Amino acid sequence: MAIIDFGGVKEEVITRKEFPLSKARKVLKDEVIAVIGYGVQGPAQSLNMKDNGFNVIVGQSKKFKSDWDRAVKDGWKPGKTLFDIEEAARRGTIVQMLVSDAAQRIIWPTIKKCLNPGDALYFSHGFSIVYKDLTKVIPPDYVDVIMVAPKGSGTSVRRNFLSGAGINSSFAIEQDYTGRARQRCIAIGIAIGSGYLFPTTFQKEVFSDLTGERGVLMGALAGIMEAQYDTLRKHGHSPSEAFNETVEELTQSLIRLIDENGMDWMFSNCSATAQRGALDWKPRFKKAVLPLFEELYRRVADGTEAKRVLRMCGRPDYQERLAKELAQMHNSEMWRAGAATRALRPKEKARKITKSTKGIAGRKA
Repeated sequence: MAIIDFGGVKEEVITRKEFPLSKARKVLKDEVIAVIGYGVQGPAQSLNMKDNGFNVIVGQSKKFKSDWDRAVKDGWKPGKTLFDIEEAARRGTIVQMLVSDAAQRIIWPTIKKCLNPGDALYFSHGFSIVYKDLTKVIPPDYVDVIMVAPKGSGTSVRRNFLSGAGINSSFAIEQDYTGRARQRCIAIGIAIGSGYLFPTTFQKEVFSDLTGERGVLMGALAGIMEAQYDTLRKHGHSPSEAFNETVEELTQSLIRLIDENGMDWMFSNCSATAQRGALDWKPRFKKAVLPLFEELYRRVADGTEAKRVLRMCGRPDYQERLAKELAQMHNSEMWRAGAATRALRPKEKARKITKSTKGIAGRKA
């Protein structure tokens, strides 16, 4: 355990140095890790653990043919390391619930009957446990209930693993039946390739996660981009200019400076005119959106957002409706301009990225 100062507040983190992969293998040497679901997080976490030498199997419904076929393509063997959900859950001693939140409610009766005393029930999101009154996911008292929540998409979890960087994750223990829940939890966090692990609770994780996804990470970012793009176009700027000033410069230049050394570092590496304007307008944007974030957090905390997720994502036609919503975004002028802009990026850059990616494909975190 390391104590790190985060902006004047000291917090506990677990690093690979303190809990190396060799220790994780020792903790989990007798475990069968059953990854349930091969959609978003399932492929990344299962492949990372497999590459790190852990005993992993996958449970995936054949009803979702694309996910099943993807698992087979990724090297999972039907009847050996790839099973239907019930069979995988029955074989596992650590059962990872990595299907969507709405699907967890549906498959829970099947999972529950497969759990044995001393098993661990693992989540990468606190949703089903925190909103148990809605999901009816109530674990029996004879299992450990643990969580490792990577701070990124499944794609990023896999890419960062292959690069050796890892991705930061939070972890939490909701129920410790065996007295080994914390060790199992941290070992899994290391096994999936986390850069470092920081403690949380199931409730804090889900409240922060739902707020972040609807806010800065996805919803607010997309909305602000559209608002700026539309304003520039309304005043006669070309699609190329509007997109470059809204998205391309952010993703290809400025966000990388923030990643290196923080927002102040990015500001200090921009022109005096840009600095002054950003410093003047930052408080105005904060004042404008702060009430919206307060409303968002309230809706997350009181379960309003959870109810909507379960209602909408549980619809039989949800995938069709989702496809239409995403297609509308994809076909908007702004993102068509984005596709054209990406196509114009220097080919030499693309070749270097491809070469570099091939060079790290076999490296383990």
